[in-house]
Amino acid sequence: MNAPLRIEASALALLWQLSARAREASSEETLGFVVVNETLSLVPYRQAAWWRAPAPVPGAVAAVSGLPQSDPGAPYVQWLGEVCRALERRAHCASPAASTSQPDPAMAAGGEAHVNVAADTPAQSADSPPPAWPRVFTADSLPDALAAEWDAWWPTHALWVPLVDRTGRSFGGVVFAREEPWTPVDEALLAELARVWSHALAAFSPRASWIQRAKLALSVGKYRRRMLVALACALVVPVPLTVLAPAEVTAKDPFVVRAPLDGVIDHLFAQPNQRVAAGAPLFALDSTALASRFALANKNYATAQEEYRQTAQLAVTDDKDRLDMALRKGKLDQSAVELDYTARELARVSVNAPRAGVAVFSDPNDWNGKAVSIGEKVMLLADPAHVELTAYVPAADNVDVVPGASVTLYPKSSPLASYDARIDTVAYRAEPTPEGVVAYRLKATFTGSVKPPLGVMGTARIHGRWVPLAYYLLRRPLATARQWLGW
Repeated sequence: MNAPLRIEASALALLWQLSARAREASSEETLGFVVVNETLSLVPYRQAAWWRAPAPVPGAVAAVSGLPQSDPGAPYVQWLGEVCRALERRAHCASPAASTSQPDPAMAAGGEAHVNVAADTPAQSADSPPPAWPRVFTADSLPDALAAEWDAWWPTHALWVPLVDRTGRSFGGVVFAREEPWTPVDEALLAELARVWSHALAAFSPRASWIQRAKLALSVGKYRRRMLVALACALVVPVPLTVLAPAEVTAKDPFVVRAPLDGVIDHLFAQPNQRVAAGAPLFALDSTALASRFALANKNYATAQEEYRQTAQLAVTDDKDRLDMALRKGKLDQSAVELDYTARELARVSVNAPRAGVAVFSDPNDWNGKAVSIGEKVMLLADPAHVELTAYVPAADNVDVVPGASVTLYPKSSPLASYDARIDTVAYRAEPTPEGVVAYRLKATFTGSVKPPLGVMGTARIHGRWVPLAYYLLRRPLATARQWLGW
């Protein structure tokens, strides 16, 4: 059973006052002065010192009782620092089980409080931080070099009060020394003050760095060890190396409708994404110039024909006209060729669909009145049932994609739908896309029975080779580091 300790109400009042003074401290220096000097009103001692373990100066004695400021070069302060370091190392190496439990003060009748201290408290969990309970020590607890100077600086009995916050981060500790032995009541009062001091120091200290958090995560503890082992095993689990790329559903083997001759587009008969039948008119060029040329060629042909007819009649009686008849015949043939060529050009002004399909082109307003050259692409005729996937893999995200790799398309218009495909070709050279991104273009054929509509935009997830999870997560950071460091 736990044995109650009787603490005077006056001691509890002093404890409350010292706690308030610690919380009202405006800086670490003020708090250190309160810790090593004003604690004397609650617990008698001859000497006290606060040792600050973390930054800015690891292992520095921050405050000494009776001195406005500690001198780091003083022999006593240097000896104190070595003693505190030895106590801190001993605390980390010690078992997490506490020799005495941390009592819970409770007010009792008659202006006194009863504090329960268990002599046989069970050991703490291995995953919890070391117990922040005061520990009595003597010269025998220190290394021989430090114990040899004990009598020169300190009285017989000393007490180490560690300062640890609720997360297990250490702020160092406070050491007290006096001639009388330390009682359980003294330990209980100082343990409660240590909690208040740690809470106040946490408000002044900067947030723990990632190195400190990593050290805390790697501290001794069965639960943490299991977590680290599980994390290490997860990092070597093989996963497919994937990359995301913008993609579009395009026509496979479309028919390219080109301008048959130089001219200006006069009218578009088809609309974008309109189904057209074979032989249906698609667009027409301006025929004004060709019609004039045809009329002129037709008139020249009629003139040459009449001249040839007259020359042939005169050649019957005149030898000279018989010689001119061959020249008129050649001119008539030339006019006939020009007329036939102009007629065929005029017939090509109107372009019809060579096969059925869907007209794929941009806004008609962009083409009306536009000058085109012979062979310039105007539109495509695509089969809606014969589509493929076109994706653009940025050069920075290339994962050595090869033909035969699987691809999954996630359309923007259908967030719950997906389509599987298999890569057919991959461009060997990266080229700028319309968005200005240097990327490799790849073509893929859909493997499922259901295919997306023509023109659907989305994101393609390209599956590469299998790699460990650690490589998957660190691939981009390592590539960036190599670019900066020049590995």
